[in-house]
Amino acid sequence: MEVFREIPALRHKLKEIRKKDAAIGFVPTMGALHKGHLSLISQSVEENDFTICSIFVNPVQFNNIEDLKHYPRPHSLDIEMLGNYGCDLVFYPDENVMYPAEPQIVFNFGELENTMEGKYRPGHFSGVGLVVAKLFNITMPDAAYFGKKDLQQFAVIQSLVKELNFDIHLRCCDTIREHDGLAMSSRNVRLSDADRQAAPKLYEVLCLGKEMLQKGVAPSLAQMKMTEFLKKNGNFVLEYIEIVDSENLKTVTDCKNHSTISICVAAWLGNVRLIDNITVF
Repeated sequence: MEVFREIPALRHKLKEIRKKDAAIGFVPTMGALHKGHLSLISQSVEENDFTICSIFVNPVQFNNIEDLKHYPRPHSLDIEMLGNYGCDLVFYPDENVMYPAEPQIVFNFGELENTMEGKYRPGHFSGVGLVVAKLFNITMPDAAYFGKKDLQQFAVIQSLVKELNFDIHLRCCDTIREHDGLAMSSRNVRLSDADRQAAPKLYEVLCLGKEMLQKGVAPSLAQMKMTEFLKKNGNFVLEYIEIVDSENLKTVTDCKNHSTISICVAAWLGNVRLIDNITVF
């Protein structure tokens, strides 16, 4: 496995790979890798001839400076793990490589900017769109792999690929969970012992909501019951519980009018913000 820090050398290497008609898979990450990230690497290795992983903590997608400051960066360990999982190349740039000057381009993803993550993290998706567009242009993969835990982010990247005509196949892979149901996240290591004990309630409340909706409970009532559950279980500071159409993430008021529905949640435990979602049907 090779590690590249600079864009020109990386592009030269990938030019040689493409001469062999190799299919290239790409997994963009911010590092602090866990089994969820590694499952994406494994999927790419299975489906492509050559797999790239990027490690870059993207400052322009953070609207909370403390979150950026405390984001874990065990990059030497990350690179070691990637080699063990069959990754062929790691792109690990410094900030001045990705942003040699203050970025001027701003993305607006329409209605996706005004709901859930967009509502609570203003500017976040513009930063995501910018760095993903840059990484796609640098690596020019055939396929790119993302986790379903960040469902809204995947919808944003789908919009980006469509609007900018990227010739890239997007893959949304299942969320990988701990044994107690907590969705794997790089931020989980920052949870206190007590909050780590409570954190699986986030998945439990999603399962509760799924069960209610499948039994015909109205979305508004299910949402209310889920909110009550979290208030009684752990020190969650809830930002949102939304029942949405899985395709466009618009709010669902009647399940009968939608073929596929997801429940999305975001809440704070201490100083750690957790998100998760579940597909109802």
